[in-house]
Amino acid sequence: MPNVDTSLAAEALARPETQTQIESLDLIAHSATLGVGLSHYLILSAILFVLGMIGVLMRRNAIVMLMSIELMLNAVNISFVAFSRFQNLIDGQIMVFFVMTIAAAEAAVGLAILVAIFKRFREVNIRFFEHLRG
Repeated sequence: MPNVDTSLAAEALARPETQTQIESLDLIAHSATLGVGLSHYLILSAILFVLGMIGVLMRRNAIVMLMSIELMLNAVNISFVAFSRFQNLIDGQIMVFFVMTIAAAEAAVGLAILVAIFKRFREVNIRFFEHLRG
C-alpha cells in the first residue's frame, strides 16, 4: 500500500478552494484509508476482460466461448460499478442492469443455437456453424 500522508489530506480538506478539489481529496483520503482504490478495480477488470478475450479467441468450443463472453461482460460491469462508486453517481450501477439484461438475452439465444447444433451434429464445435443454412 502506498505511503500516503493523511495529515496533508486533512489539512487540505480544512481549507478547500473549490468543490472539485474537495471531491478529489476525498477520493484520495478514501482510497488511503481502505487500501483498495479505483486502480485496483480497474486492474481486476482488465485482467478478467483479457482472460475472457483469450477464451473467445483461443477456444473452439461454443460453450466455453459463451462463458468467456460472459466473463468479458462482467469485467465491464466491475468497471461501471467502480467508476460509479468512486464518483458518487448511480449511473454506472444503472448501466450494469442493462448489461446484465443483454447478457441474459445473449445466453438464452446462444444456448438455443448450441442445442440446435448439438441435436444435429452430436458435438458443439464452432466449425459446425459453417454447415448451418436457413
